[in-house]
Amino acid sequence: MGTSLMESEARPQVPGVRFLPNAITVLALCSGLSAVAFGLNQQWLLAVGAIAAAGVLDSLDGPAARLLNSTSRIGAELDSLSDCISFGVAPALVTYIWLLRDEGRAYGWVVCLLFAVCAALRLARFNSLLDDEPKPWARGFFTGVPAPAGGLLSQVPLLLYLRFDDGFWSRPVPVALWMVLVGVLMVSRIPSIALKSVRVAPQAIVPMLLILLVGVGFLVIEPEIVAVAGLLVYLLHLPYAGWKYQHLRRHPELWPQPKSRRPRRSSRVRLRMPRRRRVAGRLPDGSVQLRLAPRTPRPPRPRPTGKAQRPGGSDQT
Repeated sequence: MGTSLMESEARPQVPGVRFLPNAITVLALCSGLSAVAFGLNQQWLLAVGAIAAAGVLDSLDGPAARLLNSTSRIGAELDSLSDCISFGVAPALVTYIWLLRDEGRAYGWVVCLLFAVCAALRLARFNSLLDDEPKPWARGFFTGVPAPAGGLLSQVPLLLYLRFDDGFWSRPVPVALWMVLVGVLMVSRIPSIALKSVRVAPQAIVPMLLILLVGVGFLVIEPEIVAVAGLLVYLLHLPYAGWKYQHLRRHPELWPQPKSRRPRRSSRVRLRMPRRRRVAGRLPDGSVQLRLAPRTPRPPRPRPTGKAQRPGGSDQT
């Protein structure tokens, strides 16, 4: 009992806040799996909202890990597994439960399998490129549509059905083709702009905040329409992203310059203890013990008396 207690005290303790990024990733995983439970209960809007919440959490774990300096390989692998389930398996199952399993359509399950496999392949390719240095013109771009965006894009037909009821968007064949299209976009080589690389001019901050305020207001009133509009705008940005990628590739003068890393200065105050002589003393049992000798005080400096002498020896007049 005493030995285990001493061993636990000797082990280095890790601050609990360092586990916050992994906790956010686990919450994203739980949110994605909850979408399947909402789909089984035919709560379609909550199912799509759970996938969107997983996307928001997925965008927070990376910055949190870099801010707390707690990035690790296990965190990256956990993030990829969470993305595969939340944005690959969960959207496929929600779509299958909603429409593609009716009337014994065998191709519906094949389409859902294809979408989930495309998400897994996209994340596997992303993990394989983690240790590679990105090309100068490719910084700020993703290769293919990211998994969170793909998982939300696959739910566009369901959002249209919730807002406008039946239509061509709720037919099995168009929905299956849409799922295949989104899956192909995830594994394609089409570049897409990373949100973290977008820069906003200082004079555009206030208009952007006003647009965000209006968007949030409409999101409360018409969540389906605002979500579909935002996803379609993201889909339409892909041609512009491809043009910008090729433009940067042909113009090296526009490549971002690598930032020079300055050595960090430690802010800790280091106190140096005064050195003392060690004196050996012999104990009664014959062993030698080292002890610190007390510091001897320095003698006071003599104060000058009389007149000051010049270097030549004559008195100062």
